[in-house]
Amino acid sequence: MPQSLAQKIIARASGRSHVEVGDVVTARVDLAMIHDSGGPRRVEPILKRLGVGLYDKDKVVLVSDHYVPGDTEEGAAILQLTRRWAAEKGVTFYDGEGICHVVLPERGHLKPGMFVVGGDSHSPTGGAFGAYMFGIGATEMAGVLATGEIWIKVPETIRIEWSGTLGPRLMAKDMLLAMCGRLGMDGGRYQAIEYAGETVRGLGMQERMTLSNMAAELGAQAGLIAPDQTTMAWLAEHGAIDLPDPAHWQPDLDAVPDEFHQFDAETLVPQVAAPHSPANSAPIDAYEPTDIDVAYIGACTGAKYADLKAAAEIIRGRTLAKGVELLVAPSSKRDQDRAADEGIMKVLEDAGAKVLPNACGICAGYGSARLGEDVTCISTTARNFRGRMGAHSSKVYLGSPYTVAASALAGRIVDPRDIGA
Repeated sequence: MPQSLAQKIIARASGRSHVEVGDVVTARVDLAMIHDSGGPRRVEPILKRLGVGLYDKDKVVLVSDHYVPGDTEEGAAILQLTRRWAAEKGVTFYDGEGICHVVLPERGHLKPGMFVVGGDSHSPTGGAFGAYMFGIGATEMAGVLATGEIWIKVPETIRIEWSGTLGPRLMAKDMLLAMCGRLGMDGGRYQAIEYAGETVRGLGMQERMTLSNMAAELGAQAGLIAPDQTTMAWLAEHGAIDLPDPAHWQPDLDAVPDEFHQFDAETLVPQVAAPHSPANSAPIDAYEPTDIDVAYIGACTGAKYADLKAAAEIIRGRTLAKGVELLVAPSSKRDQDRAADEGIMKVLEDAGAKVLPNACGICAGYGSARLGEDVTCISTTARNFRGRMGAHSSKVYLGSPYTVAASALAGRIVDPRDIGA
């Protein structure tokens, strides 16, 4: 029976030779990821009421990223609780090292064929590495931590195929916003999206992470990319061990997706999503001149090393527009350190950027840099819901790091291709 990649991974996790779409199975969880916001403070009371501990501490990774740097009384207390729980339980803990969705793969915890759950909506990021990873709430997570298992209904596969090569100053973020614009935020129908095609194969791993990450904005449960040599080389470089043959974790050639969409990278232009939804996406030339107050390069979606590098390419040797604040929150300490070693951070800081902690920050409404009343921002984040990044009256546009950087220089939303080399 032809199997999609999602079916193959779920079949292995459920101890079956194959599964059919619609089957409800109990799957063994290879890894559970939790963070300071939805983790110990939420799951520990449930575990105590049940009178149980962790099924396997070595299959749990905890990351502090939401309340970092703990500069409020509430944040400091939550971080203290998180650190104490990590020490008591003996789980792998990354404290203030960056956002969980970036830290997890960069520390070698993911590999093709794994079945993984995360306590955050952007957990589909793991699909970039050929792992079936999706987000769950605290109650379900407590069940996973106690038993090592979770039930899942085998999803349909929605195949999204991209052909052609991306043009100059276009990124995975532009691809994803174009998909949101066409398919909407419910286009994924809480099924498994499988990204494919020559465009996807040509992307580096951090760009692939952007696609899988924002499968959440398409309404999917998971966002899978079949592994290849690019995947395996990146994982080996980042400390993953016992890597499988990527040929084993491919969809069967005769597996027919339940839904199929085609996109052409050759005709793609920079995309921008207007307030207050990623689905409000359109080509950048569809917008009237829009002045901005803040440009934000941050989040698991938009401040990885590749994103910082793209922004610096635009900004190098230039200064910000008068009255514009550029905020940069690198998504991990390792990425920030690499960017610093290569002079990328200096480019951004010399232009006037303010560097924020390696944390979720204002993307999730945390931190002192939250947007004020009537502020207009263009951001590399995944979401621009009303009030998410600050005041209810603030307006957030979404774009790629290229577009956000170019707009910071111009003081208004502009096409990054119009900024000279």
